[in-house]
Formats: sequence, structure tokens, C-alpha cells
Amino acid sequence: MTATGDNMATPLIVPDASVILKWAFQSPDEQDSDKALELLGRWLGGNCSIILPSLWLYECGNVLGLKAPDSAAEIMDIFIGYRFDEVPISPAIASATLKIMRDCKVTFYDAVYHVVAMNRGATLVTADAAYYRKTGQLGNMIMLDDFV
Repeated sequence: MTATGDNMATPLIVPDASVILKWAFQSPDEQDSDKALELLGRWLGGNCSIILPSLWLYECGNVLGLKAPDSAAEIMDIFIGYRFDEVPISPAIASATLKIMRDCKVTFYDAVYHVVAMNRGATLVTADAAYYRKTGQLGNMIMLDDFV
């Protein structure tokens, strides 16, 4: 993991929606939810910083509304309450994201987390093995199951 660059040893992390949603879907069949919760616990304890692309709430809200409609509003309240640092989508971020989309055949939603990580010297943490296979060579990324 990478330091924030301000002489502090606090890692800067970009968890993607595949990780964030594990905070909401805590069940025995949800692989690596313990590691996702550990990441959240580290942030809550001040042991890492989290930064996200501004679309994260929309993406997570969409999944929650589809998969957990009865608890979606409550979970969204919690997510909004975290007040993570967000990076708005700029022309430069959009352009870099579209390039990864084109070159690696992935979605904008997935690639924008990666671009934020690369632009900020952060580490993208993902549970999306397909995305990792297609883009791992770009760097600034680890799989959730490798998160320590």
C-alpha cells in the first residue's frame, strides 16, 4: 500500500464497490467480508485514509436497491454518514477512465476507481477478480483477499 505523500505512513486506499458492498452484505457466503470489514475498521481507527470517485454512492445505492430493498435506505444513511473524501469526475479522470475501458475491455464504473487510485498514488482494493485479471498490469491495485 502507498503512503499519502505527506510524510505520514497512513496508507491511502480506494476500495471499489465490490469491497464497500461487503460492509452491507455480511453473510457466511460473502467471501472475504472479514477483510472488507477490517479495512473499514482501519479507516474508522485512523490507520488509513479512504478516497473514492464521486459516483461510489450511486453505484452502491443501485446494488443495495436491487439486492436489499428493505434495508437499502438504512445502509445508504450509514454510507453517506461516513463522509469519505470524494474525487469529482474531471475531464482528465474521464479521459483516463475511457482509455482503460477501451484498452482493457472493462466498465467505466470499475475503471474510475482505478484511475483515482493511480492519480492519487493510492492503492485500489478490489474483490472483482475479473477486473483484476484484465487490469492488474496497470498497478496501484490489490485483491481484497491479499489485503493485510
